[in-house]
Amino acid sequence: MTRFNNILTESANGVKTITLNRPDKRNAMSPALIEELTVALREAETCDCGVVILTGAGPAFCAGLDMEHLETMNARTPQEHRRDSENMAVVLRTLYDFPKPIIAAVNGPAIAGGMALATIPDFTLAAPEAKFGYTEVRVGFIPAIVASFLMRQVGELRTRELLLSGRILKAQEALQLGLVTQIVEQNDLLPSAHALAQTLLLNSPQAMQAVKRLLSKHAKRRLDEEIEDAIEANAQQRSTEDFEEGVLAFMHHRRPDWPSLHAKV
Repeated sequence: MTRFNNILTESANGVKTITLNRPDKRNAMSPALIEELTVALREAETCDCGVVILTGAGPAFCAGLDMEHLETMNARTPQEHRRDSENMAVVLRTLYDFPKPIIAAVNGPAIAGGMALATIPDFTLAAPEAKFGYTEVRVGFIPAIVASFLMRQVGELRTRELLLSGRILKAQEALQLGLVTQIVEQNDLLPSAHALAQTLLLNSPQAMQAVKRLLSKHAKRRLDEEIEDAIEANAQQRSTEDFEEGVLAFMHHRRPDWPSLHAKV
């Protein structure tokens, strides 16, 4: 079994629990965490577990991409930008196509890419304190890769509203939109996730895998095209002046002064 530095894994009673483990960074997704999560999911595909639970250590589920990593983006090459985008697409697509049931136990804020990790799984249990939001436009970034998944969940009109506003949703609104399966008190969150997992383990594993394979097959051709476009858009946005300014403003706790506002027409 692979040893990890940024996540924890535990297996018991047919369930594998994967915990994002950077609590001091609100479990923000560094390149290393993204790589480790992808490896852990792929190992779970072939291990003897029947259900996977994904959660976060500390008060947050996942704060999105690590802003300290993004701050170095202006020194990176276009090829490096694309590789980062591809790695993010791989982990989200691995979640979406995962052959076994996945339960997200969302213990706190799930923001930007963290919201995708929280809502792409088959079931999303959220504590009342959980908050959600695709906030990328606030820092001059674009939620390109997540857009395809969100469109399938809530439709185009609501996707436009959420991605363009960058606003934060409380757990109750996320439940009403169908992004959350159930709201569970914080102390009951992991026990409820494990109880759901045990219920799922009573089902035919072959039948559940067949259902998931069928749903993935329905979406595959469209997703392949959309995600390739999204990777390119994501990589290109990382080279823009607005993105550079947005990240600097975030790191220095000030309002961004968008260069695109001053661009000559």
